Amino acid sequence: MLKTTTSVVEGQEVREYFGVVVGEAILGANVFKDIFGSIRDIVGGRSGSYEKEMARARALAFADMEESAKALGANAIIGIDIDYEVVGAQGAMMMVSVSGTAVRLR
Repeated sequence: MLKTTTSVVEGQEVREYFGVVVGEAILGANVFKDIFGSIRDIVGGRSGSYEKEMARARALAFADMEESAKALGANAIIGIDIDYEVVGAQGAMMMVSVSGTAVRLR
């Protein structure tokens, strides 16, 4: 399934609009990842454990959105927006939310 952040696909015509589809994933942050993430913040560098969790949450959210689009008969999702949030007490969980318009392209 084609997925794009643009509202049009060059060389393709939207034949049918099915409406907005969304996907969401909320993952708990492990205490040890928090500790190692804090150390990385102090000494600098990237936090690989957080990056892996964010990538996993994003993949889950995209899969959820794509499943919804397929159920509607879409073969593409256009105008995708990706949002990241920290939820819960002291950022105990990470949320990725994706949304877009399910369409059928010619």
